[in-house]
Amino acid sequence: MTAAAAIDCGTNSIRLLIADTDPAAGRLTDLDRRMEIVRLGQGVDRTGRLAPEALERTFAACRQYADAIAEHGITPDRIRFAATSASRDAENREDFIRGVKDVLGIVPEVITGDEEAELSFVGATRELIGRDGTTPPYLVLDIGGGSTEFVLGDAGVRAARSVDIGCVRLTERHLLRDGRVADPPTPAQIAAIAADIDAALDLAAERVPLTETHTLVGLAGSVTTVAGIALGLPAYDSAALHHARLTAGQVRETTDRLLAATHAERAAIPVMHPGRVDVIGAGALVLAKVMERVGAAEVVVSEHDILDGLLWTAAARG
Repeated sequence: MTAAAAIDCGTNSIRLLIADTDPAAGRLTDLDRRMEIVRLGQGVDRTGRLAPEALERTFAACRQYADAIAEHGITPDRIRFAATSASRDAENREDFIRGVKDVLGIVPEVITGDEEAELSFVGATRELIGRDGTTPPYLVLDIGGGSTEFVLGDAGVRAARSVDIGCVRLTERHLLRDGRVADPPTPAQIAAIAADIDAALDLAAERVPLTETHTLVGLAGSVTTVAGIALGLPAYDSAALHHARLTAGQVRETTDRLLAATHAERAAIPVMHPGRVDVIGAGALVLAKVMERVGAAEVVVSEHDILDGLLWTAAARG
């Protein structure tokens, strides 16, 4: 068994995984898995820069993660830190890179959208290959804060594309007025989000043959939150969500409910993380629109994603 650590820093959240790996069995054993909402991408779509307060929230989380990694005695050569959409877009991303290095002693990798998609595919499908009822090709859908990744493959990746329709980006672009999110959004605002999603799906389809999908696998907080709501869970339950299956009807019904709800009504939902209250409507609409475009009758929910893919690659180093 080899212990390693991986950190995934996205537009909305930063996550840590520390795990032992068993390559022969294709199994990870979690030692520590956690997430903080830091909203690193706050305002990036509008300003092109990472806000000072967003950087400080992220560095504070990194300091906590550094302590956890040290407790498990993991050396820097077995740590992998990947930064995604917000960091790719920001003019001042060097401030981010320098701050992370000061805290963790490693240089974060500002990975491309295609690299992000491939890592997500590895993390999401390693347990599914050969499993009953999950026939390839798999389409892995990773709905992030700033971007959404599509990757189609069998045992390996065939095609991938990253497009700029993350839940935070869409919310800030269409629902934010004078620092406040529409509560609830108007039909015109929802239509504008849907139009952006449709245009992005056209771009994704230029490279990824979406309609060849046999099994749709959904990743990240928007998907798991929609799943928790649809299943009526009394609290967030990773074990109950991992490999749960949602029908297209369940996704559409939950999406309509979220888009019609006020901030207070969304915040009162038991599985809702406070950091997702304002952005979940846009994230849910991305999932619903993708299922319509793909023609998927259901989506398989995965708690394993880019973070697990990063962990596998970190453990293989050295």
